[in-house]
Amino acid sequence: MFIRLTPVIAIVLLSGCTLTKGEQYHQETLAAIQSSQTKLDTSLTNIESQMMARQAEDYKVMQEKISDLTIRLDTMQAQLLTELKKTQAAPVAPVPVAVVAAKPTHEVVLGEIERVTIDSIDQTFDARVDTGAATSSLNAVDIEEFERDGKNWVRFHLSDGAATPAESNWIEAPIVRFVKIRQSTNEEVERRAVVELWVKVGSIHEKTQFTLADRSQMSHPVLLGREFIRDIAVVDVSKKYIHTDEPTKK
Repeated sequence: MFIRLTPVIAIVLLSGCTLTKGEQYHQETLAAIQSSQTKLDTSLTNIESQMMARQAEDYKVMQEKISDLTIRLDTMQAQLLTELKKTQAAPVAPVPVAVVAAKPTHEVVLGEIERVTIDSIDQTFDARVDTGAATSSLNAVDIEEFERDGKNWVRFHLSDGAATPAESNWIEAPIVRFVKIRQSTNEEVERRAVVELWVKVGSIHEKTQFTLADRSQMSHPVLLGREFIRDIAVVDVSKKYIHTDEPTKK
């Protein structure tokens, strides 16, 4: 009987020893974890304390810099106010203003009648300079309208009423616009073409618009109106041919 119980007792004793060692190991492990946690908490607390101390130091430095800048700004404002008071108190000497003689608006003077050169045919004609007329006009004859490159053009001769226009002296130009003219002798409205041509009168060389009109009853084939002479010349109606010699009568 004793012999049968001996193995059982041995197993129980061994099991008890094993349990005791396992519990001891568990306790040691918990103690190690708790010790590590304590060290970690301590480290975090130290880091936070260092950061707070550094922030407090930085804040103090910033406050000192702001205070210094404020003092400098107040000093500069006081100096500026002092200088301003001195400037206002000092008498200001008047600055001499140079008197410049007014320059004439127009340096070119035209007579009532002038010789005008038409660039496109290189011919010269008598022109009446009339400030009472707004636009310029030409005594155009043999007027023919045609189309070129999809645009309305016109060809004509400029007649002075004396010489017969040559076939080589056709003037061709695109039509800028049309105007409607009501004759004073009747109620009919006439449609006239307007073209742009380069003309030269003395030192004036300008491109201007001309209405193609029947001026056969007028004394001069070319009329220069206000739009041509505006801002570039004035007219002295007491004179003629200021810029050219008067043509010799045949």
